[in-house]
Amino acid sequence: DAGYFTPHICKGLVERNIYGVIGYRRPNHKDGFFYKREYEYDAQADVYRCPNGQLLAYSTTNRLGYREYKSDAKQCSDCPSRAQCTASKNHVKVVTRHVWQHFKEQLNANRLSVSGKEIYKHRKETVERSFADAKQLHGHRYARFRGLAKVKAQALLAAACQNMKKMASLLEKALRLSLSSYLTQAKHLWRLWKALSLRLKNTWRSSFIFKVPTRDAIITQ
Repeated sequence: DAGYFTPHICKGLVERNIYGVIGYRRPNHKDGFFYKREYEYDAQADVYRCPNGQLLAYSTTNRLGYREYKSDAKQCSDCPSRAQCTASKNHVKVVTRHVWQHFKEQLNANRLSVSGKEIYKHRKETVERSFADAKQLHGHRYARFRGLAKVKAQALLAAACQNMKKMASLLEKALRLSLSSYLTQAKHLWRLWKALSLRLKNTWRSSFIFKVPTRDAIITQ
């Protein structure tokens, strides 16, 4: 789900060698201003380049783990595109980038790949269905308690119930597959046994059959 598209989760998936595909959510945008994607990041120089060509150099990293890139106020004050870039009083444009942003970019590339698009098609059958099941059958339509800790406990219990249902369903499918394979093998062995017993029976009859002597044979004797 798009709500899980965070730097921490993306980093955890990549480090565990899990091919992650997360839902897309349109970023917030203020009308009349440039999109953030219009500011190009140069990884080698570690700078951003604005649509007008000015470089935004690295300034500092805040407590949330975002690196801040700031423009030169002297250049921005005379820029013809300043009204579309920033409304700050000091004429400084600030672009932020998380220190783990490259993990998000990697998962976003997964979503846009051919295999990622095939996986994303099943999102409505897995993620959305799980949320609907929790909402309809496990009380996620309303919070039963007050307080973050109690609501977390409710969500955890509901998720545990859903996981146990999935486990039971998967075990049932595995049991059915194993039983069907056993039955197929048993039928095959039974057919082999019938064919072998019939062959042995015919061989035994041909070996011990009693031949009655004819009249000519008796006279000759």
